[in-house]
Amino acid sequence: MTTLLQSPDILVKKFLLYMKAERGVSSHTLRAYSNDLKEFARFSGKNPASVDFANFRKTRLLVREFWASLSEKKLKTSTVKRKLAALRSFFKYLVMEDLIETNPFTYLKMPKAEKRLPRFLSEGDMGKFLGSLDDSKTLKTLRDRALFEMLYSSGLRIHEALNLNLTDADLWNGVLRILGKGGRERMAPLGSSAVRALEIYLDERAKHFGRAGGERALFINLRGTRLTVRGAAKILQGRVRGALPGRGLTPHGFRHSFATHLLNRGCDLRSVQEMLGHRSLASTQIYTHTSIEGLKKIYQGAHPRG
Repeated sequence: MTTLLQSPDILVKKFLLYMKAERGVSSHTLRAYSNDLKEFARFSGKNPASVDFANFRKTRLLVREFWASLSEKKLKTSTVKRKLAALRSFFKYLVMEDLIETNPFTYLKMPKAEKRLPRFLSEGDMGKFLGSLDDSKTLKTLRDRALFEMLYSSGLRIHEALNLNLTDADLWNGVLRILGKGGRERMAPLGSSAVRALEIYLDERAKHFGRAGGERALFINLRGTRLTVRGAAKILQGRVRGALPGRGLTPHGFRHSFATHLLNRGCDLRSVQEMLGHRSLASTQIYTHTSIEGLKKIYQGAHPRG
């Protein structure tokens, strides 16, 4: 195998283009790949003598050095694993394009992420939080309530929710058309509380921006452009501080609460898997641990010898 003359930066750009055009990965995943691989490219640039991905031994050593540098930063195991997974996919692409012969990860064991139970709110706390959003009828408050009601009602990932367009919400039939991970499309149910919150929000939005034309996004900021993940997270932080002091809730916490509450009320695992858009049932099974904890509390409170 001859020396690979293309720089890491150029190879990363080609890989990202491939992932977008041919694999159809979401913009959220693409950004994560881009950030992680650019970090590796910067690290590689510090050691120019070792940057020849066609040289298996040097590349494997470079990957190990990069891995060690991540460990020194005291990052979470899950974060390190994500960065290395992006790197492994990158080298898999180079093998596929005949730019290198062997993926250096072939002989490297990926770190095992610590198994942490999902953090979620109790049904009571979720009701208290959503009820706290009735403090005014401004467009901002109505939008926030509609977004958070929908996240809890349908169990969406935050980027799935914010990528929704107006045409993706069928309020009459109470369903959403979701473009999930890997470009997979699914339909998600929308509860009556979320439908009503969305109707009120969209009526108020029409007064400010009109019903025709303008931004296609379902959720917009006060400038009339699509709300960002960072913007939604910041809004949620402020809302949680006011409604549930001392409690933590991330946008993904709505998804965790959605799944846990459904299982606690007897919904079968396969149905929850389908609603969450999980490819593997194993991804959904983590919620059985949290639902079992809820059942244990009920048991201990109800059983004479609990």
